[in-house]
Amino acid sequence: MTLLDEMLERVNSLGKDEQKTFAKEVNDATASMKWIPNPGPQTEAYHCKADELFYGVSAGGGKTDLITGLALNSHKNSLLLRRTNKEAEKLPSRFEEILGHDNGLNRSTGTWKVEGRVIDMGGCQLESDKQKRKGIAHDLKAFDEVSDFSESQFTFISAWNRSADPEQRCRVVATGNPPTNAEGYWVIKRWAAWLDDTHPNPAKDGELRWYTLGEDGKEIEVDGPGPHMINNESVVARSRTFIRAWLSDNPFLSETNYDAVLAALPERERLAYRDGRFDLSIKDEIGQSIPTSWIRLAQERWKKGKPKGIPMCTIGVDMTGGGNDPMVMAPRYDAWFDSITEIQAKEFDVSKMGTQAAGHILGLRRDKALVVIDLGGGYGNSCYEHLTANDINVYGYKGSKAYGGRSKDSNIPFQNTRSAAVWRFREALDPSQPGGSDISLPDDPELVADLTGPTYRIENHVIKVESKEKVCERLGRSTDKGDAVLMSWFQGARDSDSALEWVDSKARHTLRGQAPKVITRRDMRRSLH
Repeated sequence: MTLLDEMLERVNSLGKDEQKTFAKEVNDATASMKWIPNPGPQTEAYHCKADELFYGVSAGGGKTDLITGLALNSHKNSLLLRRTNKEAEKLPSRFEEILGHDNGLNRSTGTWKVEGRVIDMGGCQLESDKQKRKGIAHDLKAFDEVSDFSESQFTFISAWNRSADPEQRCRVVATGNPPTNAEGYWVIKRWAAWLDDTHPNPAKDGELRWYTLGEDGKEIEVDGPGPHMINNESVVARSRTFIRAWLSDNPFLSETNYDAVLAALPERERLAYRDGRFDLSIKDEIGQSIPTSWIRLAQERWKKGKPKGIPMCTIGVDMTGGGNDPMVMAPRYDAWFDSITEIQAKEFDVSKMGTQAAGHILGLRRDKALVVIDLGGGYGNSCYEHLTANDINVYGYKGSKAYGGRSKDSNIPFQNTRSAAVWRFREALDPSQPGGSDISLPDDPELVADLTGPTYRIENHVIKVESKEKVCERLGRSTDKGDAVLMSWFQGARDSDSALEWVDSKARHTLRGQAPKVITRRDMRRSLH
């Protein structure tokens, strides 16, 4: 029995006079409302106190209706967005159904003025389109199908969620289904307390949590709204929550055949839109270079604490170019990757970038590990030169540079070094190879998105992996973590060429004088742990 059925049963159990009184009270309470939410999750979301709400799960849960009703009833200046301009053209139709007219609608600008309220509607098709919303204040910022947006679009546009009226409530509402590709994985990270099963402090649906930026510029969860002292500044945190809604919660659709329509969707869309699966193992994009399931298997193998007897082999370094992108370092101990280290861009003095970056690297480096530093864009040049001048073993990585190797599985050449780096890591992750894969990666949703982002194609018998620039444009951010991991694997010692050097002196002494013996990869692995 649904919540609506329970409420109707209670109303029907009342006497006739009580029913009349109840009906009058309801009519009086809703007389000024142009739209009324359905009982259950939609009503809970409508009255939710969070500064930032994510509402949804399955298709048909009344997501678009929620933001439509909020704009008509509760807010003076609203912005309703869909990712593409074509999708945004559908937004006015629900307003017309509710109001019964289109008076005040300017279709050319996407602005509707109705009874003192201003409702802006539009798309944010290109990453750069977010700039069109810069500085424009709205007390309601609504992102319909939020998983289609990039994280930077969401955070940039939300920054102007404000009102000059101190009595007007301001909030950000995101609606949508689980992401079906790498571009939307940021949603899981942002609402991790509600959506990520591995979160150390999970939250219940509707529970408020508070977030702000920490001293390092990264988002942190804090205990309550504050104010909190951060960098000697008093800061008030914003609240956030998530409310789950299913097709069964929408009485206007639950009794139709819409569920059968969702059941007939292809697997990936069915898992997301009907089953509400916030799951990183959702079916991959066509042409995805590295299967998501292989990365998840590598994360399941990961255990905290570096393996015994194996030195640090390589540190992959993706340099900061200033702005918001951090310096990222990925240390590797053979097939085991340590937790990724980030140094925020604001920590650097631009005039001393090279020496300061080198200092961070050397502070993390152990066992004379090879440093692989990205020289693309020129950001890493000064650091590379400083390390070289100090006799540090360093490799300058240039993704666009030609590469002479071929793939192991099909003996096909690579377009460039980036294509080779991505493909070599794909080969190392492949669970079907003899002995399986030993790669172990830390559990990080952003790393998954970075590594699953690039697509590939085979053209003129050459493997061509999508450029970093194009991937970043789609994701709306830099793929720093994934690139650091790829570089760390691309160069440096591995058990296939250096394992004997890692055996301790006692084990080596034991082997002396014995007849030659074939030592398999798994035998060597056991001897090193």
